[in-house]
Amino acid sequence: MLTDRLRRQAAERLRDAERGRTPVVPLTETFPGLGVEDAYHVQLLNIRDRQAAGATVVGHKVGLSSPVMQRMMGVDEPDYGHLLDDMELRSDRPVPVARYCAPRIEVETGFVLGDDLPGEGCTPADVLAATERVVPALELIDSRIADWRITIGDTIADNASSAGFVIGEGRPPRDIDPKSVEARLYEDGAPLAEGRGDAVLGDPAHSVAWLARTVARFGVRLKKGHLVLPGSCTRAVDVTAGRTYTAEFTGLGSVSLSFC
Repeated sequence: MLTDRLRRQAAERLRDAERGRTPVVPLTETFPGLGVEDAYHVQLLNIRDRQAAGATVVGHKVGLSSPVMQRMMGVDEPDYGHLLDDMELRSDRPVPVARYCAPRIEVETGFVLGDDLPGEGCTPADVLAATERVVPALELIDSRIADWRITIGDTIADNASSAGFVIGEGRPPRDIDPKSVEARLYEDGAPLAEGRGDAVLGDPAHSVAWLARTVARFGVRLKKGHLVLPGSCTRAVDVTAGRTYTAEFTGLGSVSLSFC
């Protein structure tokens, strides 16, 4: 466990790295002993600083939602981060690559909540009942840790490596089965990656339910109007300036991001 002073120092390193686009060495090397609980405290310090500066929490994201990624990180459950309004991107507005350290893109089936979710005991059925619409989504991930040389503590502290997101219109959950949605990612029309919704913990609604139960331990609820990104159903892809990335989802539509 780190002291409050060391947690604040770790948060400041990540904040300065993001602002200056200058990645730092892994926090777990600079702050030996940094564990998962420390990392969530570090994440919250920076989220609260951004809220104090005017940003608003508009949802959450789940990371490490595939067994392969969990094995790579040596963990047996996902992690999570916050989505803020200043992270929202637009399909009709190119995103400057230079704004980030080492940006990558992931394909997700997002959930926009029409009602608050229960906390303890939340089930996938609760998630579907509370969801207003299931949406096609792209998450822009970035690492303020140099060369993506991250451990579980590093990525959690770094807001689960989240940097931005864009969503499409989507459909009500009664019209679609999120776990059977197939997604394909294209770069300027050339296929890059593909996957299905059930690559996310067997069912992306299960991932959202896990998140609702987990954040409830910290007194946090997933609320009406919030967006939840349950995890990527494809591999992450490095982005390149001058290219457009489009994800197409069966029965759900598509969403794009261009970079400059």
